[in-house]
Amino acid sequence: MSERFFAPDSVIWRVDREMVLLLGGGRALLMQLAHPKVAEGVADHSRFRQDPMGRLYQTMNTMWSIVFDEVPAAQLSLQRIQQVHRQVQGALKQGDVLPVGTPYSAQDPALLLWVHATLIDSALLTYELFVGPLAGEGKRRYYDETKRLALLLGVPESRIPDSLEAFNDYMREMIDSDAISVGATARALAKEILRPKPWILKMAGPVSALITIGLLPEKLRHQYGLKWSHRKEKMLHLLATSLRTTLPLVPAPFRVVPHARAAEAKEVPAFGPHKIQAQKGHH
Repeated sequence: MSERFFAPDSVIWRVDREMVLLLGGGRALLMQLAHPKVAEGVADHSRFRQDPMGRLYQTMNTMWSIVFDEVPAAQLSLQRIQQVHRQVQGALKQGDVLPVGTPYSAQDPALLLWVHATLIDSALLTYELFVGPLAGEGKRRYYDETKRLALLLGVPESRIPDSLEAFNDYMREMIDSDAISVGATARALAKEILRPKPWILKMAGPVSALITIGLLPEKLRHQYGLKWSHRKEKMLHLLATSLRTTLPLVPAPFRVVPHARAAEAKEVPAFGPHKIQAQKGHH
């Protein structure tokens, strides 16, 4: 029997196995880019402009590996993230939000937490909208389990909000603060997300854009210059209702992410929290 960082009966397993969570990926990306330092790092050190959806899938594929794969494979994914983060550093070239020359680093604990938080916040929102509510203590259990994920990703324990309520407060405070402010770089990158160039993505583009814009916090929607209306809100509601109704009929190869499908063929023990703490020395 092999070990994994998260047990098959965990809430993070139940939530993150759903392929439909990819529908919230555009929201997570736009929220990340709303931090000027993240936007500059993405613009300077990735092929985001050429393949934004590919970058999103790569990010999600890495997250799936950490959650569902056996420890050796999950550790390799973590090491790849660390290698990339060590190379992502520089200074802002645009001065519309922060002064030109302001340094940034992907290893900055504040940026690590913000990127992680946008993924968790978007996963919760997307799951409850398109799959169903997390009953009882489900949301709290999910958040508590993602704290372990944050540790693995190198977020210092002292920076991780200690409860779901504290996490929600952190998200509100960040979005309302000047730290999250959409600049020219973010707006340019957003066009690649909302209007993808590959023809196969253009076909789904209007629906993807509807979901992405509709799920954004109002402040960011306004700063990105994205229009919203009661009619679009109703369309999003109807789409969500339709997806929730039909999802139980979707075959597993189309509903469940590949890493989870492979892992669910086995019965494995969880990789205990005491061992999670030991991994912090690798960051």
